[in-house]
Amino acid sequence: MGIEEEFARWRAYASAQPTLAADDIAEMEGHLQDQVADLAAAGLDDDEAFLIAIKRMGRVDDISREFARVHSERLWKQLLPVAEPAGPERREVAVVLALAVGAALVVRLGIALLPDEVALRLAAVGVLPFLTAYFAWKRRLRPPVAGVLTAVFVVSGLLLGLLPFDDGGATGVLAILHAPVALWLTVGIAYAGGDWRSHERRMDFVRFTGEWIVYYTLIALGGGVLVGLTAGIFNAIGVDPTTVLATWVLPCGAAGAVLVAAWLVEAKQAVIENIAPVLTLVFTPLTLALLIAVLGGFIARPRVIDGGRDLLVLMALILVLVLGLWLYAVSARAPERAAGLFDRLQVAMLVAAIGVDLIVLVAMTARIAEFGASANKVAALGLNLVILVNLVRSAWLGGRFALGRGSLVELERWQTTYLPLYGVWAAAVVCVLPPVFGFA
Repeated sequence: MGIEEEFARWRAYASAQPTLAADDIAEMEGHLQDQVADLAAAGLDDDEAFLIAIKRMGRVDDISREFARVHSERLWKQLLPVAEPAGPERREVAVVLALAVGAALVVRLGIALLPDEVALRLAAVGVLPFLTAYFAWKRRLRPPVAGVLTAVFVVSGLLLGLLPFDDGGATGVLAILHAPVALWLTVGIAYAGGDWRSHERRMDFVRFTGEWIVYYTLIALGGGVLVGLTAGIFNAIGVDPTTVLATWVLPCGAAGAVLVAAWLVEAKQAVIENIAPVLTLVFTPLTLALLIAVLGGFIARPRVIDGGRDLLVLMALILVLVLGLWLYAVSARAPERAAGLFDRLQVAMLVAAIGVDLIVLVAMTARIAEFGASANKVAALGLNLVILVNLVRSAWLGGRFALGRGSLVELERWQTTYLPLYGVWAAAVVCVLPPVFGFA
């Protein structure tokens, strides 16, 4: 069915609504045509552009929402690429596959030539430049910006590869964990087309990150099942596939999937953008219940917070989860929708998380006072302080919004303004803490 037939169906549907005048329908159709034109310019075919535009308009008017609901079964046909993509799509697929293969080969080369810990430290430097190159190509990044990003990766690779980290030392492990966080924001600059100062482009990158995590997780789960079945078959016939799977399949697959997941988000972003918000809807009340249970446990057994590092690390991971849920929920929220019960649940989740964070900070400070400072403790303490500031300000702004006294724009601006601080802290953990603690 051609695009004109699609518009004719929509006009017929809208005209059948007694509450709409001809001028209203004409105005709505104009907005719809603009949306379709923008999506078509981005490389989507006419049918797909029309369906996505209808879904977008369905957020702001009841007629389009009902039309999308009635014809939603056709949306599922758009979730996978067509068998014969158009010329620009074929070219993009070829670029993505070439970059994915390049990332996989670089990671495999690192495993073959470098000690294990060095290869792990350099993994992000081996993969993320290829993802940055994809966005630089897709966004037609200006050469000076591309040159700066290239220099960032080169300097990062030299630091992570040449600094004298102790084998098995805490600072080396911290570098492995924090380097991807800092370099992910470098990817964000390419994703934003170099316009990182734009709050809107930063929020777009937050949305991309949430959807990328969903897709990468799905790919990883599917790949894990496939690898498990393959290992079972080879073991059954008396062949041990462990070496090949561990040194080739898993690392190369993990590296290549970074590019594939990014391409899937880019190719179908307007359709799949509903996936991650659904996850936030499900996990927000569950996380709130978990935090309340944790606080209750601390109250019932106050001595448990002195239990040790493992408990504090788990608490920090929970706080990161809370912050991720909140951040993506804000980025995916329809701005025209009034505050409701879900917004109040999110604020309650933030308040509970603040309580947990304060308890964790007290416990961390006590451990440092008792046993002295270490790279791990300082990194954990700093992360919790960075998170606490974000949680407190977010809870304040979120509470104002939930009570009808603030706006969603204030929430978004706070998040996009604060976001780079995580990258700054991650870079400090990689570059500052190791020499301070003798690279131990």
